[in-house]
Amino acid sequence: MRLKVSRWKVIAFCSVLLFPETFLYAQDVRQDTLEDVRQEVKQLQRDVLELRREVRKLQEEVRGFRQGYFPEYGEYGFDTVSTYTPHRFIHRLGIEARPQYVFPTNPFLRGENERWKPIQTSFAAHLKYSFKFRPNTCADRIYGGAYQGFGLAVTTFGDKKQLGDPVTFYLFQGARIARFNPRLSLNYEWNFGLSTGWQPYDNDYNSYNGAVGSRMNAYLNAGIYLNWAFSRYFDLIIGGDVTHFSNGNTKFPNAGVNTTGAKIGLVYNFNREESDLTKSLVTPLIPRFPRHISYDLVMFGSWRRKGVYVDSGKQIASPGSYLVAGFNFAPMYNLGYKFRFGVSLDGVYDGSANVYIEDVISEYGDSSGSRRFCRPGIQHQLALGVSGRAEYVMPYFTIGVGLGSNVLGRGDLRGLYQVFALKMNITRSSFLHIGYNLQNFQTPNYLMLGLGFRFHNKYPKVRH
Repeated sequence: MRLKVSRWKVIAFCSVLLFPETFLYAQDVRQDTLEDVRQEVKQLQRDVLELRREVRKLQEEVRGFRQGYFPEYGEYGFDTVSTYTPHRFIHRLGIEARPQYVFPTNPFLRGENERWKPIQTSFAAHLKYSFKFRPNTCADRIYGGAYQGFGLAVTTFGDKKQLGDPVTFYLFQGARIARFNPRLSLNYEWNFGLSTGWQPYDNDYNSYNGAVGSRMNAYLNAGIYLNWAFSRYFDLIIGGDVTHFSNGNTKFPNAGVNTTGAKIGLVYNFNREESDLTKSLVTPLIPRFPRHISYDLVMFGSWRRKGVYVDSGKQIASPGSYLVAGFNFAPMYNLGYKFRFGVSLDGVYDGSANVYIEDVISEYGDSSGSRRFCRPGIQHQLALGVSGRAEYVMPYFTIGVGLGSNVLGRGDLRGLYQVFALKMNITRSSFLHIGYNLQNFQTPNYLMLGLGFRFHNKYPKVRH
């Protein structure tokens, strides 16, 4: 049998016999090349896996921006918008001077007082601390550069004996209305607090004072002003405001004091950067707001004094105070980050409602007599009403207004009522409630001091 051998095998065999060293070298080179290729393939596989992880992470982040959540914050991370900055807030210290004109809203201020001179002017000096959201952040875009803090003020009316020189401690918040450039803006601000040091009405020593009936009074203020950041650290503010002092009908008399005038101030910004005063090239993305209905339940109480008209047309103050208690239950539609509206079911017990004066003859044949305040049955002091509500939502504080009518109520409790309220957040689902109730846009009713709870709250948490 003849064995067939390939020509190439014969040539290779001969080459090995003639050049053995060359063959061994070629074999080593081939093995080294194969090993290098294997290592490169493994490295490429690792790179592909890493790229896949990066792509998956980017897809999750894009999904988070679209839906308003981020997986790294957990199951409920959709409530979080985070932007890294070296300092979350800019801290500020300010001083203000406020020369004011006093509205002549009652005879005492018009000149029917001990000096027989009208009280027309006042002056207040303010010291204020605040912190604000850093410019070019998500919170700054949503809330218009909102800032908040607390202040201390001393006010004089030029008549310490009859009115006193009250000292006021208050909370305040403000934000932009319009921005003309990174250094100049038109802002608003409100103040709310307590003032003490008044000289109230006293039948023996201060009988002319029909404006102020208590040593401690509520302080309300609102104004607009221009804010000019003329350097990295300093802002100049120039504007105007209106102020109201009263005791919320907890004492009698309660005509109150109202002023308006100018405000001029200087603000020092401790940790502001130069970059905060320039227009940013990067605009943070604001996630879509999840519109929803939340439910506010407020329980409140207070006390009030009552004045009753007699035949002569004058009011006689009741000798004591009356209890007020009630509730509000309001489904509210959250339209966006800064606005919600809805309706409220309002119930109240007003111990002063429909109080009347009964003439009593003290002795037989004595025609001088005396008057006694009488309270009707409880059915005349309960009311149930429905009101429309609108709220302006800002960080830490919410300002609300309402207009309603009692559907169940008698006598004094009939007619329209108006509600003005300030809600201060305690937790995500609870808040303090400070409100005031008016009747028919003019008659003071009662304070509303209470605690509120919010249910089904899907409002996003905005990190600064």
